[in-house]
Amino acid sequence: MAEAHQAVAFQFTITPEGIDLQLSHQALRQVYLSGVRSWKKRVTRLKNNVITGVYPASPSSWLFVVIAILATMYTRSDPSMGLIAKIQEHLPVSDSLSIQCRTVVSAVLFSTLLWFSLIFTMRLCLKQLLSYHGWMFEQHGKVSNTTKIWAGMVRIFSGRQPLLYSYQGSLPNLPVPAVKDTVKRYLESARLLMSDSEYERMKTLAKEFESSLGNRLQWYLKLKALWASNYVSDWWEEYVYLRGRGPLMVNSNYYGMDFLYVTPTPIQAARAGNTLHACLLYRRKLNREEIKPSRVPVLNVPLCAAQCERIFNTTRIPGEETDSLIHWQDSEYVAVFHRGRYFRLWLYHAGRLLSPREIEHQIQHILDDPSPPVPGEAKLAALTAGDRIPWAQARKEFFSSGVNKRSLDCIEKAAFFVALDDDEQGMMGDDPAGNLDRYAKSLLHGKCYDRWFDKSFTVVVYKNGKNGLNAEHSWADAPIMAHVWEYVMTTDCFQLGYNEEGHCKGDVASSLPPPTRLSWDIPVACQERIERSLAVAQTLADDVDFHVLPIQDFGKGAIKKCKISPDAFIQIALQLAYYRNRGSFTLTYEASMTRLFREGRTETVRSCTSESCTFVRALEDGESKEVCQHLFRTAAEKHQQMYRMAMTGGGIDRHLFCLYIVSKYLGEESPFLKEVLSETWRLSTSQTPLQQVELFDFVNHPDYTTCGGGFGPVADDGYGVSYIIIGENMINLHISCKHSCPQTDSHKFGADIKKALMDLLELMSPEKPDPSKAEQNHTKNRKKDL
Repeated sequence: MAEAHQAVAFQFTITPEGIDLQLSHQALRQVYLSGVRSWKKRVTRLKNNVITGVYPASPSSWLFVVIAILATMYTRSDPSMGLIAKIQEHLPVSDSLSIQCRTVVSAVLFSTLLWFSLIFTMRLCLKQLLSYHGWMFEQHGKVSNTTKIWAGMVRIFSGRQPLLYSYQGSLPNLPVPAVKDTVKRYLESARLLMSDSEYERMKTLAKEFESSLGNRLQWYLKLKALWASNYVSDWWEEYVYLRGRGPLMVNSNYYGMDFLYVTPTPIQAARAGNTLHACLLYRRKLNREEIKPSRVPVLNVPLCAAQCERIFNTTRIPGEETDSLIHWQDSEYVAVFHRGRYFRLWLYHAGRLLSPREIEHQIQHILDDPSPPVPGEAKLAALTAGDRIPWAQARKEFFSSGVNKRSLDCIEKAAFFVALDDDEQGMMGDDPAGNLDRYAKSLLHGKCYDRWFDKSFTVVVYKNGKNGLNAEHSWADAPIMAHVWEYVMTTDCFQLGYNEEGHCKGDVASSLPPPTRLSWDIPVACQERIERSLAVAQTLADDVDFHVLPIQDFGKGAIKKCKISPDAFIQIALQLAYYRNRGSFTLTYEASMTRLFREGRTETVRSCTSESCTFVRALEDGESKEVCQHLFRTAAEKHQQMYRMAMTGGGIDRHLFCLYIVSKYLGEESPFLKEVLSETWRLSTSQTPLQQVELFDFVNHPDYTTCGGGFGPVADDGYGVSYIIIGENMINLHISCKHSCPQTDSHKFGADIKKALMDLLELMSPEKPDPSKAEQNHTKNRKKDL
């Protein structure tokens, strides 16, 4: 009980002689230091708000403007053209202020107004400059004089040393495309997937919509675009994510993997120590806004950072009609799950962040705890894995008061969730490929009750030291979480490191209080709800067919030699593979970001185009190499054009989605919009970009290769494909589908994708690739996990 006494700042006992008051100086010191840390964060946040608020100017520039105005006044010239005198006339009369002092005060006020006017003008100019996207449509390697002048002006108006959120006020708003343009692009994308009669019918519906209801809906949408920062994002978050009533697990959440070939330490507690410490280092940089703003490579065009605000201390709260996202300003602990028990692990002590070695010590304390879970506790998290309505009802009925509410609050207000698994995962043993697939499935859904799927993200650490994460999707898109995970992985291995025994470096303070076990009182009725949610989640998890396919000695370097965009190359390969796999083409979803605009999230690139289909048919029909090469380049250019349009606000699907939402608000039915929004994406794809290339050294450390991450299938009879291009010589694919569909097989589709990639490379490359050599190198470089 010693640690319990240390947690109490004072105790008092009522005796016949009076009140006996005992103060715990150690506890009071902890309270004091915690308060100091909290106030430091507030001061830092206030300072950053001031710096960001006046960007692209700096606070010190105010002093420069004031001095300049005062200096010109002493030369008996009036830079204000009489405004300083006007301000002086309206100052309140005071005997304590001389005429000279009143003049100085008036000059300072004028200087401040002038300074704010200059800031507003610079920010407006930068916003107009960032609204120009002509640079994106220029041929690779050829930059026009217009773009060169534009890039120079952007550098001039961008200021120096921006903080993470410095550009937020200067980013342009997402434009609303014209209805006729969106309808035209939609019909073009839909033509190849419809018969002549179906297309004529859809064309008629589209023209009716464009000439009647579409214009009315567009008016409301333009009104929203003038008022809101982004006319899409809030509705996208609400109606696509938060109003979904099905399970988050598999359907929405996604995962990220550890290094492919290397496990830095086999000690579970040590790996958790470094991983958690690295996460908190990232959060500290985030709170201080020391993370560099993300930019488009080459021209360094800034991207919106709004999604970064909710990485930590965020939880999705279930509701019967819609969920809600709750974000807390700070949290000094994480919630940890191990063998059916929940713990609160404080990550700060005496106002400082625990060292990796201290966190390892605390994690080991949890691993060594022999206490069993109380009835209903072990599978409690299954509520977050099942349908949302039963979870919302159970939360309201069983977790709205008492000990259950306190423990649930502890989990939901944690910085993030940590799962310590007793399983061993990774590409290891006699079946490395099969184990890699099982590793992906474990991260995606686990046992359906050992991940808290409502948290912004869950860090998973396995018994053999392998780690990974599972992330909730509504608060942000995958590149945001990938940025965090890149930092965590590289900081863990290359900065924090481990000693010779595999433990974290550093010492352990003797006064650390141990982690606190959370208490629960779960009645039988609630346990039955948990079992029902677990049954729903388990059925969903068992149906997932997953395959992770690393392809070595084939990557960006080989594709660049063909002078083709790597993303276009892979997307056309996916079309070829799907055609060979299913004998037909299908509506294809590729995620593209719209973060060139304020609060931008994603847009859809409809990768199945008439150009790509023409090429695939020509290749499969045995057309000449020259004809196929020409058709392939045409298809690649078309894909790049569509990708650029999506990034610059000219996409199809988000505009149609918002028009549909407006129609629902107005109570209007649109057969055209209804059919468009009900289309099935049987091939859903996404590229995970490697954003912080400078953190990875694939030349000197080729084994430290990140594997990327993946997601579950979107359609019951379709595929989900995530891919990441690693360096010049590697592509990792994550392929998902469902066992219940007899037409889908993740391993067969993976083989089809690999063959399609090699066939396209053979078609476009002057040098014929050697698949056997690639496979030999892949086997040679594969290493067992430590």
